[in-house]
Amino acid sequence: MDAATFEDVVGAVRRLIRDEVIPREQEIEDTDRIPDAVRKHAAAMGLFGYALPEEYGGLGLTMPEDVHLAFEFGYTTAAFRSLFGTNNGIAGQVIAKFGTPEQKERFLPGLCAGESIASFALTEIDAGSDPSGLRTTGRREGDGWVIDGQKRFITNAPLADLFVVFARTDPKATGGRGISAFVVDASAPGVTVGPKDRKMGQSGAWTAEVAFDGVHVADDRLVGGEPGTGYAKAMIVLARGRVHIAAICVGQAQRILDESVAYAAEAKQGGRAIGDYQLVQAMLAESQAELMAGRSMCVDAAARYQSGEGIAVGPSAAKLFCAEMVGRVADRGVQVHGGLGYMREIAVERFYRDVRLFRIYEGTSEIQKLVIGRSLVAEAKKRAAARNA
Repeated sequence: MDAATFEDVVGAVRRLIRDEVIPREQEIEDTDRIPDAVRKHAAAMGLFGYALPEEYGGLGLTMPEDVHLAFEFGYTTAAFRSLFGTNNGIAGQVIAKFGTPEQKERFLPGLCAGESIASFALTEIDAGSDPSGLRTTGRREGDGWVIDGQKRFITNAPLADLFVVFARTDPKATGGRGISAFVVDASAPGVTVGPKDRKMGQSGAWTAEVAFDGVHVADDRLVGGEPGTGYAKAMIVLARGRVHIAAICVGQAQRILDESVAYAAEAKQGGRAIGDYQLVQAMLAESQAELMAGRSMCVDAAARYQSGEGIAVGPSAAKLFCAEMVGRVADRGVQVHGGLGYMREIAVERFYRDVRLFRIYEGTSEIQKLVIGRSLVAEAKKRAAARNA
């Protein structure tokens, strides 16, 4: 997409968020749902497929463009982005990157148009931070497969029309080997979606448990047509998702800081604006510095991911820093607001609860540290071996 057209897209998204979503944030919080009018407007703008290929109706945005759009998405309730995030991200990308031509033609147009929602069914109760330990199975039966297992914390599960399900198809394999990905209709016999989870924050973003009990799928639902390669697919799209989530954290931090600066400039204590006091200024300054660092990391990680130069350390480092950073910015935001910041219906209080999740999903902060550390050591060993060869 050329620069001028992309700027038009960013401008349109910014107006949508400020004119339609932000004024309804409290409604979303109270009702735990995104209003139908907002969903329809987002679909009409192409947001359900902004990162999916143009030939299937998407906007085909690059990773750097995705990041800049995510800065905008993050400026409001995280539930708004979550509504179409799995279509563009971890679920849709598995099909777009690894599906057969027939699978892409079959599923992507509906995802791009917002006519269907895809969910990424990887996490299990005993296989979260280490998804290679998943217990869901897929066994051969005739010219298809039978899937059995349970998935947990699945984003958009109550809304989903289809699930990208990861199951172990080789019972003798261990770790990440022998895992396959399937596209399963939510309406298929044997698929049961549990009640919506009751969460600390991010109201309007629905998650639930999903059970697969003897679910029969045809062989053409095996993503890519090749069994045993699902774990690698998951890791690649999760790396992309980590850059996106990091950028969402930057958008959230920007909103929290803007709310805090505006309050500090107006609220008075001892006849002076509290923003005139140096300790308040120090909190705002720390948040601004960390926000700028996070924004730069996202831009750099996105460029390296797009070029293929960095699909491990960069995404994990950006996600680690930005997820932790936005938590600190939110904490300072509540502190700047004082007692008011602890009250419901105040934006910083809601963001304080919402941003806590970013340190957990799409790889906890602890997992990001392992990814980064292992990658650095592996690269050092490789260089040493090359020198000694």
